[in-house]
Amino acid sequence: MGIKFGPSGISQSFYDEGHKSSAEMPEWLHKMGLEAYEYSFSRGVKISEKLALQLKENAEKFNITITIHAPYYINLAAAEEEKIKNSKRYIIESLTAGNLMGAKRVTFHPGSASLDRREALDRAKRVLKEVIKEADDLGLGHITLCPETMGKKNQLGTLEEVLELCQLDERLLPTVDFAHLHARDNGRFKSIEDYEEVLNTIEKYLGKDRAKVIHVHFSRIEFTEQGEKRHWTLLDKEYGPEFEPLAQLFYERNMEPIVICESRERMAEDALELKRIYQEVAKRVSKT
Repeated sequence: MGIKFGPSGISQSFYDEGHKSSAEMPEWLHKMGLEAYEYSFSRGVKISEKLALQLKENAEKFNITITIHAPYYINLAAAEEEKIKNSKRYIIESLTAGNLMGAKRVTFHPGSASLDRREALDRAKRVLKEVIKEADDLGLGHITLCPETMGKKNQLGTLEEVLELCQLDERLLPTVDFAHLHARDNGRFKSIEDYEEVLNTIEKYLGKDRAKVIHVHFSRIEFTEQGEKRHWTLLDKEYGPEFEPLAQLFYERNMEPIVICESRERMAEDALELKRIYQEVAKRVSKT
């Protein structure tokens, strides 16, 4: 597979250049030198069959890997049955649309931890099992589900919680959002060893083969005592984390993640910069 880089959503520059339809994104990204595109259903799964099929065709033509971010308001740990039912529906709808789009992965937020954390995680595990079964029954089991690490302390989504969810089925992979982990742990990533600890933990839970191909979100982030406040760009150097130490580990460990950049407004440009950093690190390390 090889490591791949791409944006979450559409950069402002795409529209500034006169483009209008997301169906044009695969060619635009390919010309930039990127390999992935995360289509966001942040506020609901709204895409026509025609556009979905156009995206699939163009992604295949320009060798762009499509992934999806399911709606933000999924909560597999909700106490209310109606919210659970809706959350399951949002994931299935994302998988159904993803199937038309040729998507390889669907990222989703696990939910709230307003209950006791153990109780919340156990409920999320039970509901996720039901989602996996329903997806299999509908012939959608070939698309990888990727629960995401979350940035706020009151959310379900520590690294260990996400990895425990991923132990339910060997097809599951974590979306490791390094900005979120940085924010919820009040500036976690200060050295290469801090990143190494995360990658070692993933390997311990899931084994080397699955750890090698994790889904990754990366950007700079602002945070408070409660965790995530706002995503920023790579140009906003007053905020962390830094990508270079992580890039070095990806190269040294021969990892092949899909790295999705969530920078504000310039996510494609910053995805390209992440790729440049990775290539520079690879060149330097290979000479030593």
